[in-house]
Amino acid sequence: MTLAPERPAAPRPAMAAGSPTAPASLVQQFELGLDAPICLTWELTYACNLACAHCLSSSGRRDPRELSTEQCKAVIDELERMQVFYVNIGGGEPTVRPDFWELVEYAVAHHVGVKFSTNGVRLTPERARWLAGPATGGYVDVQISLDGATAEVNDRVRGPGSYDTAITALRNLHEAGFADAKVSVVCTRENIGQLDEFKAIADRYGATLRLTRLRPSGRGADVWDELHPLPAQQRELYDWLMANGEKVLTGDSFFHLAAFGPEDGSGALPGLNLCGAGRVVCLIDPIGDVYACPFAIHEEFLAGNILTDGGFGRVWQDSELFAELRAPQTGGACASCSFYDSCRGGCMAAKFFTGLPLDGPDPECVQGYGEHALTAPREVPAASQDHSRVVPPRNAPVLLTLQRRPPASACDESPLAGMDLSS
Repeated sequence: MTLAPERPAAPRPAMAAGSPTAPASLVQQFELGLDAPICLTWELTYACNLACAHCLSSSGRRDPRELSTEQCKAVIDELERMQVFYVNIGGGEPTVRPDFWELVEYAVAHHVGVKFSTNGVRLTPERARWLAGPATGGYVDVQISLDGATAEVNDRVRGPGSYDTAITALRNLHEAGFADAKVSVVCTRENIGQLDEFKAIADRYGATLRLTRLRPSGRGADVWDELHPLPAQQRELYDWLMANGEKVLTGDSFFHLAAFGPEDGSGALPGLNLCGAGRVVCLIDPIGDVYACPFAIHEEFLAGNILTDGGFGRVWQDSELFAELRAPQTGGACASCSFYDSCRGGCMAAKFFTGLPLDGPDPECVQGYGEHALTAPREVPAASQDHSRVVPPRNAPVLLTLQRRPPASACDESPLAGMDLSS
């Protein structure tokens, strides 16, 4: 599983980590790992004003241990030294951190581009004009999360009022002259039929459509059976991407769909079509833990911590987990499949969180092997962390159910407890 770069990377040597010479092909080089990640995701906070039913990090409450402003700036300094071209900032809702805009400015000033994902709650007309102005230097990209082309579909998953918030944010960015915002959609069985409508929304606001795959991690594990696209919808999505892919971003979310094409791999979608976990992508969480993949926030994929293990660069270069992931892979049970070179066995996180072996088929394998594997005895792993609020917010999605018990602290009652949101 990987998030491929969606704009050109900065010119720098891309030698495989620990390899004395560069491999023969670019894909081989990526498989063995690079000296710095192509795509680094950084969850700045688990605080969120929403409680989306499929949230992969089970966000809601902020962790009181989250990195301070100065610690975050130290991370940015290290990313600059490593020549990391840009960082994907998310959460939670990253803009609720009172120092968020300060950190964006600091990153841009230190030659680290920022792509941040937001539900739009703080993208006022004034802030949109700031983003479109000279302060960001064209090194900031904004992704607005929208999981339905209508309020009915979106708000069922993301909560009442979230559709209007997202559309207002897109309008503010467009009217401010911000170039090429992204409309970020998690594909579910409820919105696959709205792909054309999503594209129309993006076009209306001068934005680019970005589609990503629903993973069964975080709260997404609780609703995956209900929301993941059905086999016929997987085919519909593949055909739509083949027809529209040059104008739509996917971040390599759907390389498992490549097996719909010919066995020679000529039907692959644009991108790397391989799992980049620990090779070209990884995630830093709010307390500095580093995970192999943004979609695998679980202790099984914890590579280290930037505070206790010598910084991010040391974790990236020396982690035993990353070394294991960068070792040559056999393909396991999928190696005998004639489509293996197309889909590369699918998504590591999707397998893990559905209780399937990592060397087995993807649960959504389009050849049907995943469906068969799901019928066998398996043990679905328990979540290693959950930041969901005990008391659901007033705009909780229809799908969300949480235990109702008195909050243990102010942070349980409100994810924004103690935060100054005036800026």
